[in-house]
Amino acid sequence: MATPRNRSASVEAEAGARRQGDSGVELALPSDTAAAAPLCPHGPTLLFVKVNRGKEETRRFYACSACRDRKDCNFFQWEDEKLSGARLAAREAHNQRCQPPLSRTQCVERYLRFIELPLSQRKFCRSCQQLLLPDDWGDHREHQMVGDVSVTQLRRPSQLLYPLENKKTNAQYLFADRTCQFLVDLLSALGFRRVLCVGTPRLHELIRLTEPGDKKPHIKSLLLDIDFRYSQFYMEDSFCYYNMFNHHFFDGKAALEVCRAFLQEDKGEGVILVTDPPFGGLVEPLANTFKKLIAMWKEGQSQDESHKELPIFWIFPYFFESRICQFFPSFCMLDYQVDYDNHALYKHGKKGRKQSPVRIFTNIPPNKIILPTEEGYRFCPLCQRYVSLENQHCEHCDSCTSKDGRKWNHCFLCKKCVKPSWIHCSICNHCAVPDHSCEGTKDGCFICGELDHKRSTCPNIGTSKKANNTLFFRAVRKQKQRKSNKMKMETTEGRSMNHTSVTGRKKRRERAHQYLCS
Repeated sequence: MATPRNRSASVEAEAGARRQGDSGVELALPSDTAAAAPLCPHGPTLLFVKVNRGKEETRRFYACSACRDRKDCNFFQWEDEKLSGARLAAREAHNQRCQPPLSRTQCVERYLRFIELPLSQRKFCRSCQQLLLPDDWGDHREHQMVGDVSVTQLRRPSQLLYPLENKKTNAQYLFADRTCQFLVDLLSALGFRRVLCVGTPRLHELIRLTEPGDKKPHIKSLLLDIDFRYSQFYMEDSFCYYNMFNHHFFDGKAALEVCRAFLQEDKGEGVILVTDPPFGGLVEPLANTFKKLIAMWKEGQSQDESHKELPIFWIFPYFFESRICQFFPSFCMLDYQVDYDNHALYKHGKKGRKQSPVRIFTNIPPNKIILPTEEGYRFCPLCQRYVSLENQHCEHCDSCTSKDGRKWNHCFLCKKCVKPSWIHCSICNHCAVPDHSCEGTKDGCFICGELDHKRSTCPNIGTSKKANNTLFFRAVRKQKQRKSNKMKMETTEGRSMNHTSVTGRKKRRERAHQYLCS
């Protein structure tokens, strides 16, 4: 999974997901008659629109679904842009160059040959992050290598591979063993027999390592992940190279059918989707992808079972609760704090504001989920669910209201519980941190300014397309004029600076001459 490295980055992702000040970028839904989205190295791109507060949307464009930083994937194309055949061919060649060096079939063949080697010949190149066959040794002689790779190590590839570190694309903060074991025990207790792991490689590993016992049924797992390095450790029925932001299977229809068969096995009974997406990603494309997986699962359901929901564990920071529930109203948030091995902050045992903000969102009734009492969770008989120890039941809200593990205080003016560090602001008429800005940018509709809806659902959208086009072309002309004026100023300033520098040098020479002659 991926996550911002600090709390401020997480809040930034929550607040706008690319939004800054009074302008921002939002996901746009293509029309039914729109052509297929163009491809980048990460699969089909997504359609975005730049919005400004108080104005209608401007020109729409396609950008990479997986990378928020143009340095990682610089794909950009206007929605109405027409490309020449030469540019399309160059793009196709670039996409091919960015693909993994080995196909899925080649990875499986190499893996089968690798496990047949004697222990002394099993080597892994840390520099290239690749399992090596004897024919490869010469090319990696100067690299850092690990020898005597055991079967146990092959079954825990996340401990052999270096975690990816780009938090905006595919950074891997791996579940700690405590969290992994809790999830496996919980899934087993709830009676699930299959787990679709979307971006959770360590959970996938532990499920496959868990031996079925007298009381524990055997659980099967399928991993969908954008890290192609896992291709060399799993067969086709255990791993699919996958982008969760656009529901793209890189290995085509064959991988899609593997996922479909996994979801529809036993008529869809006993399966759950567990996902741990990058925290820096947008919630909306993730929700769209999960709905497509749900639709795939429902294809195997009978007409009488159409009301059923695919059980889901969506692991995400608590401050995304409103966004997640906007797309999945039946979801609730559990108090369990998810922690990670290779993250400096999101670790178990921290207190106060330093506690992990990562939670589990699920459509499974919370009264069916038992949290470990030895880790500080208790059962609230009034809420009929397990909560953290400091999450006290509020008699005014009639709920255990804390989201971050601390005891929250009830504000009678706001008529709700708030964080203990917040105070009520008479200017803003709501609670906020003491040093907040009362004139800060407010969330809401970028067109009409109302706070009860977003731009995409504004009733005024589309009422002045002609005026909006006029404004757009006027803005283009102004931008060209500003660019022209800037170039003229730079030219004038350059001449002036050259004249000044020449005059300065002449005066310095005259002063030096006077000094030497005095």
